[in-house]
Amino acid sequence: MERKTVFSGLQPTGNIHIGNYLGALRNWVKLQDEYDCIYCVVDLHAITVPLDPTQFNRDRLDAAKALIAAGVDPERSLFYYQSQVPQHTELAWILGTITGTGQLNRMTQFKDKSDRAGSNLGLYSYPVLMAADILLYRADAVPVGEDQKQHLELTRDLAERFNHRFGDEFPMPEPIIPEKGARVMSLQDPTAKMSKSDPDENSRILILDDPDTIRKRLKRAVTDSETEVRYDWAAKPGVTNLIEIMSLLTGESVQSIETEYGTGGYGTFKDAVADAVVAGLAPIRSAFREMDDAEVARLMQRGALDARTRAEGFQQAVRKRVGLAG
Repeated sequence: MERKTVFSGLQPTGNIHIGNYLGALRNWVKLQDEYDCIYCVVDLHAITVPLDPTQFNRDRLDAAKALIAAGVDPERSLFYYQSQVPQHTELAWILGTITGTGQLNRMTQFKDKSDRAGSNLGLYSYPVLMAADILLYRADAVPVGEDQKQHLELTRDLAERFNHRFGDEFPMPEPIIPEKGARVMSLQDPTAKMSKSDPDENSRILILDDPDTIRKRLKRAVTDSETEVRYDWAAKPGVTNLIEIMSLLTGESVQSIETEYGTGGYGTFKDAVADAVVAGLAPIRSAFREMDDAEVARLMQRGALDARTRAEGFQQAVRKRVGLAG
């Protein structure tokens, strides 16, 4: 039986945080056992905000290394830099011609990011490029966080519109959302998602952080004025966020964590969460340090060559549909 195709990408905007890892990357690794997986470092998406080119080039490589260290296997998955496969942007242009500006105006992430970084055409239209990323390889499913569901809905709308106008070409990709960890929250504001763009470094834990940094940031994590360790998003979002992080990294159930740490106070509980995070991230930090930059660059170039070959076969069909063949 032919395996279904999964596509996903990660922006190289600095070190990956634990929310990325628990909410997405661990799932990417597991999916390699069941699906034909296509993963890429979506560097074109990342240049919609001001950046330093030298540092950005380093960030691209570090993102690739971190993903491999976390378990993305270039021997089992197609893995490459988005910018090295021009069919992504070609399909994005074609899809852009059937995308209404009203749809783009409703994209909540555009509103949020433009408020912080200023508006530009790339930021405005990047949901169309995201749709092209997914549809280019005829992906059947996409592992996404809760905040990306709106973009996947746009992708499905564009696929349906293209199929109606030019003939059946694209499948309707389905979301794959993990039951837990899909939305790890900020350590300083547990009502907001953990984010690399948050100016407060104490709001997040990066997967390559050293143990001392991890312990300091968890010690400063916002909780509440009570002392009971209880899973309750409405009344105790800070504590609940830490419980979920610990549960995801240790495999312990929420109930067992509540039983063990419920009346012991927040200090003891935070120390235990820190131990779990340090232990859980240690293999990734070790694998990252041992990686050879030149070898990773070679793997990414090989992946891009394979991706261009595969993408071109699909893109020829699109050109024929819209009258651009020959």
